[in-house]
Formats: sequence, C-alpha cells, structure tokens
Amino acid sequence: MTDRNANKMWGGRFSVSPAEVMQEINASIAFDKALAPQDIRASKAHAAMLAAQGIISKDDAKKINAGLDRVLEEIAAGRFQFSRALEDVHMNIESGLEELIGEPARRLHTARSRNDQVATDFKLYVRDWIDGADAALGGLQLALARKAETHCDTIMPGFTHLQPAQPVTFGHHLLAYVEMLARDRGRFADTRARLNECPLGAAALAGTSFPIDRHMTAEALGFDRPAANSLDAVADRDFALETLAAAAITAMHLSRFAEEIVIWMTPQFAFVRLSDKFTTGSSIMPQKRNPDAAELVRAKAGRIAAAFQGLLMVMKGLPLAYAKDMQEDKEATFDALASLQLGVAAMTGMVEDLEPNGEAMRAAAAGGYSTATDLADWLVRALGLPFREAHHVTGRIVAAAEAKGLTLDKLPLADMRAVSPRITEAVYSVLSVQNSVKSRTSFGGTAPQNVRKMARAWIKRLEKAAGKG
Repeated sequence: MTDRNANKMWGGRFSVSPAEVMQEINASIAFDKALAPQDIRASKAHAAMLAAQGIISKDDAKKINAGLDRVLEEIAAGRFQFSRALEDVHMNIESGLEELIGEPARRLHTARSRNDQVATDFKLYVRDWIDGADAALGGLQLALARKAETHCDTIMPGFTHLQPAQPVTFGHHLLAYVEMLARDRGRFADTRARLNECPLGAAALAGTSFPIDRHMTAEALGFDRPAANSLDAVADRDFALETLAAAAITAMHLSRFAEEIVIWMTPQFAFVRLSDKFTTGSSIMPQKRNPDAAELVRAKAGRIAAAFQGLLMVMKGLPLAYAKDMQEDKEATFDALASLQLGVAAMTGMVEDLEPNGEAMRAAAAGGYSTATDLADWLVRALGLPFREAHHVTGRIVAAAEAKGLTLDKLPLADMRAVSPRITEAVYSVLSVQNSVKSRTSFGGTAPQNVRKMARAWIKRLEKAAGKG
C-alpha cells in the first residue's frame, strides 16, 4: 500500500516511510533550526527575484513574503512547531508557510534546491557570526589596551621557557595579546571576503533552466557576487573550514592568556587577583579561590580545534558535488563558534576585572638575574667588548652573585672587577629592573613610554572603530 505521507516534500518517488533508524540518522532539525532567520531571509530574496523575472506572479511573491514574516514571528515567539518528520529547517519552514498561505508556498522552491539553499543559509549564518565576533574581539582588545595604559610602568618578569628572562612591564605583556587579536580579526576579515559569493541559484548542482537573476539575489543578500560555478557553489564548505581554522587560532590565543592567568593566580606567583565575579570556591576546602573562568576558556580551545579537524575529515573524501555527509558541517561548527563567542566574552570580563599585584611582580622581576643582559649590553657600550666576550664575562659575574646569594645590583664592585677589572661604578645604573625596562626604547620594546604611546594609539583606533559600528 502506498503511503503518500512518506515525505510530503519528496515522497513522490517513494512508496513507504523510511525506517525509524533512517529517520534518526537523516534528521537535522534539532540543530539546523538555528538557520531559520537566514533561511527566511534567503527565501524572501529568492521569491522577489522569481517575481521580478516573471517566474511566479507578483501576488504570489507578496503572499510568500508576508507569510515568511509570520513564520519568523512565530519562531521568534517560540510558537512554531518544528517537526522531525520534515527533516530539516528548510522543509519545516516551507511546510509552515504552506499552512499559512496555501498554494503560493509551493511555488517558492522553483529554481532552487536544498543544496544551494543550505549553502546560502550557512554562509549567511557564518558571515553574521563573523561580524559579531569582530566586534567582540575589538571589545577585548580595547579592554586589554586600557588596562595596558593603566599599567604601562608596572614591572613584571618576562619569561622564556617559563624561566625569568628580562624585566618587562605588565602593560607591554597585555599589548602582546592586542597584537595577536588583531591578527585574529584579520583572518576572520579575509575569510569573510572570500566567502561573500552567493550560492543561491546553483540549484542541485547544474544550475537551472529558469531565467533567474542570480546577481539580483546576491545583491539582495549582501553578497559581492554570485558563485561562478554551480558545482563548486553547492560543494564548497571552505568558508566554514576557514572560519573554524581562524576560530581555533583565536581560541589558542585566549587559551594561552587563560593559562597565564591560572599560573599568575597561584600563591607561588600571586601576580594577579580576580574578584568573586570570575572565580569559584571549593565544596570541601573553604579557603579556595579557583580561576574557573580562565580554566574553561582554556578548555574550550580543544573543542573548537576539534570542530575544525572534524569538518576537514568530513570533507576530505567527498567527490563533487553535494553528499549527505555535509549535513555534519553544522552542528560542530555552531558549537565551536558559540564556544568561542562565550570565551571572548569571559576573557573580556576577566581582563576588566583583573588587578595586578605590582609588588609581587616587581620582586619576581628582580629575581633570576633578569638584568644580566643589561650588564652584557653595558660591557659592550662602555668597555667596547665584543658581545660574545661580554656574554661570557656576565655569566661569570652572575655565578659570583649566585654564590653569595646576592642580586646583581647588590654585588660589590670589587667582585665584578675580579672578573673584569675595567668595570666602573657606572655599571649599577643598568642593573635595576626599573632602569632595565626604561632603557628598552627600541620600536616595540617594553619601555613605559613606548607602552603608553602604543596603548593610547590602540585605544584611539579601537574606540573610533567601535564608534563607527
């Protein structure tokens, strides 16, 4: 017996309903309903074009447009009933539209396929997310730059191998992340520029015999142009891969900073403090203040990177054009982008909340013989030693200071002259951490005057950009 309800959208070819497990694996409405606003936006543009080209009547297009507005209102109000039997967001919206306006809804799918429809919706979703992410990342940069200006002369140890290396300023350290985030925003901007070609009208894979105007729909949806090859238009998921790759790099940057916050909050470092807003306690140890927000930002980098790798594996073996495998493109992408959005918001809050312990930072900066390079540089400038010789002399002086348990600026001049007799009292001018950071005036260096100037330049630039937004 023929079951005409097997699937009201494509049931003409099939006589019985799909197996229960087939319905289970095939349905995507649980996650792709997130595309509803984009699907309706694209459908309205498509209907307007069909009417302009005389493919459907203007009256039908008007009814479709009004009906889609009502569907969107119902979705926004939580009244729209998504049906798993209808598989995906596209069929659900079309079915809902038909319930509202009747026969004109059945003309909407003329000259398009779910293949070009989903590619268009997904591109619109990713593009919308990139625009929001750019603003959020700009907000995080601004928070960092403002904190950097406030602490342009707060001295802390700079590390290599997580060992004290040279003194820097806390402001300089924060500005390093401003630069990282600028590259992140650049990657998203590049991705946005490349994805901004419209797949709509490519239909299933070969285009359509209807006299459609793809330039009209592309312009209506804010794309730069229609995608030039119908096969590529429906088969392409580079835009999602590029966005996930950029997201993974951004998440890695957030994770590095989160890791530093975790380390800095330990009693052994005690470099910074976060308030109750971004810390939690222990269910058994009443003294604990745990940097859970930072830890979770750090952890989310893993799921974001995994989403990129997962989609790469989905796409790597697919012949042209569309394959159902590509249904796996959205769920992990949605999760990864939401995770990054949350991570950026949490990090922005932590940066604004974070208070450095200048005394602990400065004390740590003075340890580990962090001004040894300053001593070597002084030997080159003042005594004319070749740097390699100055490096060797400095190493011997550090060993002498270490043997006496003294910092370099406390080591008697006689001990230094025992290594190199030409050293004078003037050497002490470069051995304090304050003078060390003050001397690093080369472009991009940690000198407070540099940091203040760079922080103010970033603040001005970011505030101007935010104002334009």
